Amino acid sequence: MADHQEASITLPSEPVSVPAARRHTFRVLTEWGLTADDGLADAVRLIVSELATNAVQHTLGQSPTFTVELRLEREELLRLGVTDSHPRLPRRLPVAVQQDNGRGMVIIRKLAEERGGRLHVTPTADGGKTVWIDLPCGGSARS
Repeated sequence: MADHQEASITLPSEPVSVPAARRHTFRVLTEWGLTADDGLADAVRLIVSELATNAVQHTLGQSPTFTVELRLEREELLRLGVTDSHPRLPRRLPVAVQQDNGRGMVIIRKLAEERGGRLHVTPTADGGKTVWIDLPCGGSARS
């Protein structure tokens, strides 16, 4: 297997794009041999789903598209990122607001931490941002 593999998809910032992002992610993980029963594929699909939902709901129509990027580095690290062109960074909402929504980032952080991963946000050249999740995959990928 190559030391580095990448896949990405750009979708319209519409609710119907969230399941498309999940399906794309699962296809890529399957191609890379990362759909074993260790829970990685399910965690990644949920993370992508939450990040894509955020890109659709919280960009307030200011990001016409979002991009899902997947990178597998040396069969050891899976990086996934969701990029949109809205400048507002994700933030933790007050508990009272979280009763109705706003738990997505909490879920994402928890899933990443449970798998030994981490979350970070980087700005993009066009003023948007990418929310990255780095997850160790322990060399479980096959060629």
